[in-house]
Order: sequence, then C-alpha cells, then structure tokens
Amino acid sequence: MAEKSENILEVQDITKTFPGVRALDSVDWSLKRGEIHALVGENGAGKSTLMHILGGVIQPDSGEIFIDGEIVKFSNPHSAALHGIAIVFQELSVLENLSVAENIFANRQPANLINIINRRSLYEQSSKILQLFNLDIDASVLLREISPDQHQVIEILKAISQNVKVLIFDEQTSSLSSEHVKVLFKIIRKLKQDGISIIYISHHLREVFEIADTVTILRDGRKVDTCPVSSVTEEDLVRKMVGREITDMYGSPLAPPLDECFRIENASRAGVFKNISFSILKGQIVGLAGLSGAGRTALARSIFGIEPIDTGSIFMQGKPVKISSPTMAIRNRIAYITEDRKEQGLFLDMTIRENCVAPSLNCFTERYGLIDENAVSDFAEYYRINLNIVTPDIRQKVANLSGGNQQKVLLSMWMGIKPLLLIVDEPTKGIDVGAKNEIYRLLRQLAAEGVAILLISSDLLEILGLSDRILVIRTGSIVAEFTRQQATEENIIAAASEVSLKEKINAAE
Repeated sequence: MAEKSENILEVQDITKTFPGVRALDSVDWSLKRGEIHALVGENGAGKSTLMHILGGVIQPDSGEIFIDGEIVKFSNPHSAALHGIAIVFQELSVLENLSVAENIFANRQPANLINIINRRSLYEQSSKILQLFNLDIDASVLLREISPDQHQVIEILKAISQNVKVLIFDEQTSSLSSEHVKVLFKIIRKLKQDGISIIYISHHLREVFEIADTVTILRDGRKVDTCPVSSVTEEDLVRKMVGREITDMYGSPLAPPLDECFRIENASRAGVFKNISFSILKGQIVGLAGLSGAGRTALARSIFGIEPIDTGSIFMQGKPVKISSPTMAIRNRIAYITEDRKEQGLFLDMTIRENCVAPSLNCFTERYGLIDENAVSDFAEYYRINLNIVTPDIRQKVANLSGGNQQKVLLSMWMGIKPLLLIVDEPTKGIDVGAKNEIYRLLRQLAAEGVAILLISSDLLEILGLSDRILVIRTGSIVAEFTRQQATEENIIAAASEVSLKEKINAAE
C-alpha cells in the first residue's frame, strides 16, 4: 500500500486454540495512530492471548497481522520490538539484583567502541526517564532497595524507553499507588500526543472511561463490539462483557450478625502495628481499609500465624487461643486468602482437584492414612460447579486457568476446613466483573451461614459495598471505624491519609 492507512496496526481473522479451549476465534481488530484503545472482557475472553500474539510471545494458528498496512510475522518478542511493539506485562520481568538503570536498559545499555558499558551515559539517560514519574531515585541503586510499587514503575519505564510505535499496558494499575496511576495516565496522554498508539487492558472500567478513546469488548474469544468510549456507559460494557445483566453487584446482608466469632485485643508486632483491638461477629463482614503499607496485610498474616503477634490476645468464640503458626490457625478454623495467589496461595503446577483439598487433606483421609479419592473428586467438582470455575476438567493444572478462575480455586481450597473466620486479602485483584460478582455472591453466602469475614481491599467501592463495618488502619494503628451507614469514600480516604474533611474542602477551594 503506497499510502499509509489511518490504522497503525490491524489483525485479520486471528485464531488461536489451546488444549480444550479456543482462546481466539476469527478476531478482526484495528488500532489507529495516536489512539488510546482499551481492551476489556472477562478472564478467559482472549485479551492476553491477543496481546501475546501481538508481542511475539505466541504465534496464531491462523490469521494475519499488519503494521503500517504491511503483513508482518512475529516469531518472538524481539521481532515484535523491531516493528515497534512493546508490552508492559502484568507479571514483572525486572531483576532485583540489577540496578534501576540496568533494568530500564536491559540488553540495550549504551556502550563504547569496544563494547564496554558506558556507565555515565547509562545513569544519565535513566535519570531523565525517572523524572517522568517524578521519582527521586538514584539510577545506580539495586532494584531490591526500592519499594515494590516502584518496581512496577520501572517495568513501565523499561518499555517506554524503547523506540515504540505501539505500547501495550496489561493490567498495570493493579500494583500502583493512586499517585503513580495519575502519573501513568499523564505519561500515556503525552505518549499519545507524540503519536504513539496505546493498547490499554484493565478490569477497572472507571479507568477505561478516564483514559481511553475507543474500547473493544471480547467475550469467549470473539470480538463483541468496538465503539467510542463516549458512546457507552459502564453498564453497557458490563452487559457486553458477560452477556447478561448484572444487578445488585455486592448483594445485601441476609441476616443480622449474631454472637462474637473473633476478637483481637491490644495486639502489636514490633515496627509493624501496635495496640490493635477489634472483633467480628458471626455472619459479619468487616472491611479493613488503608493505604499501601499501612499494615493491613501484615495484620492478616499475624492473625493467621505467619508472623505471629509479639503481644496481645486472640479469642475465637470467646475463648483465648494461641496462633503461632498457620497450622494452629487452621486448627482453629481460620482461613486466609492471600493477596498474591500465584506466589503465596496456589500450587500452580498441581491440578484444580489437588489444590481444592490442600489445606484439609485430613478431612479426606480414611483409615491407615489413605486418601478417599472419590470424596476429593466430589468436593472439587462441587466447587467447580458452585463457583463456575471454567475448565474442561478438575484435573486441569491451575497454571492453565485465567486469573479469575485461579481466584475461585483459591477460595474453594479453604472451604474444606469449614472456616469460622475467613480473611480475604484483595479477593478480586486482577479479575473481571463477572468473576467479581460470583466471588461477592460466595462471600455473602458464607456470611449468611455464620462465617465471620475480614475483608482487606484497595477497592473502596468493594469495601463500601460488602462491609457491615469498616475499620481504617494508618501507620499500623486503627484510626477510625465506620458503620455501613456512616461510611463514604471521602471519609475513608481522609482517615487513611490523615487529612481532615475540613482540610480537604479548604484545599479544593
């Protein structure tokens, strides 16, 4: 084609099949020059598969890719990069034992004529890029010496530093602070002004409306629709993503809370949290809100015995208990759904069936230590159906499931201990709206059955929608408590950030 089309990137009739699953089914899609194009859909809809094809990570079974109107084939990520396509993956590829600068310019360090790295130039170039995020970081420090949310920023800067035409962001904001999200959006808009086209994948639909020009919806490996963001509502997107109406997203309490289930009194762990006291009734959902690093996860890990409290007391059903290890927590029927399902929650190389019973094998053990294989299969199959875990078989490896289905497996694996207290830490992180709705339904069901739930979430709408009471933790201390009726986004943020409502109003004026 002699004249460039308005599309910098096009895919035609792209199909990709994995064992038992058609991930993409004859997808046609295009990206305009200087456009921010959002890609949304449930887990397993085909978003990541399409991006991996565009990034050269995997090859399609059939179909064609066009760059600037010319057919291209990507045999690996390097060939995609040579054509100007870069992906900022959700899973970090940074190396903690290398410096910030070495991570940003990995395999592309400036060198002299005899191929020795020019450290001065490397650090100078890196410092200029770091200024994009207003990061006051020495480019020569090792990555392990900076905070985890800054690791995500370095991953983004690594992609931005390349000579790209198309930049793909895959669920980037799930690990970023609100401040860094704002800076990221500022950079994305600047990249758009510079003529770079952006593909933006996110489960946070509010972000789609804030940053994107166009949105494409995928469902079950097929393209459902492409339209200007200005022409649709969030409800329209949800309906097209899941193929049905979702109403009453968070549900309502089915019964008033009853007797006390869990209580913690004057609990402290040196340098982490201090004088923590609160209780949870049977059938009650208590939300724990706070900024990143405030102590939410550290408190959950201590209640579960991973890093036990130094001082203080824990009570279950009014009786004092000592929780010095996860084993003791499980004996007291305390379950903990960790925020990092892949690293700390699941056995990825094991099957759904094996994961489902991992914490409660003793419940499926017959005489002489033999496992009741039929009972194990029945249990796993029950939760596959009850939680709508999308898989051809319970003997499928968990690593092969989408993020939302992995999270459902993580929830089901703790049901075998019949928990009295369920701690859920970021239960819907990185999963789609349909899977969220199913997880909310399960949490409501468990509460209705009398389970006490401690909900930790960075999603304030989730905290507000599910919680009967909300606690706010700041710098390791509980600083506020709100009833369901009292709680608002504004007063939770104010308490979490030590900013009074009066100060917020004055600042706005």
